[in-house]
Amino acid sequence: MISAIVAVVIFALVITLIVIFAREPGPTPPDIAISYELAWDRLDFDTLWTLAGPELRDGLDKRDYIAAKTRAYEGRHELRNLAEHVDVDEAQVGIGHAHVRTRVTLRDGAVVRNDVVLTKRSASWVVTGYQLVANPPQTV
Repeated sequence: MISAIVAVVIFALVITLIVIFAREPGPTPPDIAISYELAWDRLDFDTLWTLAGPELRDGLDKRDYIAAKTRAYEGRHELRNLAEHVDVDEAQVGIGHAHVRTRVTLRDGAVVRNDVVLTKRSASWVVTGYQLVANPPQTV
């Protein structure tokens, strides 16, 4: 009798955990955009591949993508860890698409803004577009 009660309690706990995890929405588009910026700053090609959609993977599988990017940035240590911090200037999030403008403040005080475009696929947001914002409007 006690083992049946324990089995029911364990079953109920398992179902509860499954429901809790299933309802967790995961990272938001601004979270993904900041992570993408930080991955570029660290030249973390594994994370870049994971956060990007096929549009930004150069048609390569993960192993080949990481190898190609590693070769391309080999010996370019001056391009790593330039960001002091990354912020979101604005985020427009729709049902399946999002646009996030990031503000990357560099260690030398310069500020760079990027447009990060995201698409929701299989219940997750992925980066499908990324570009530098040329001459962004100045705000006071």
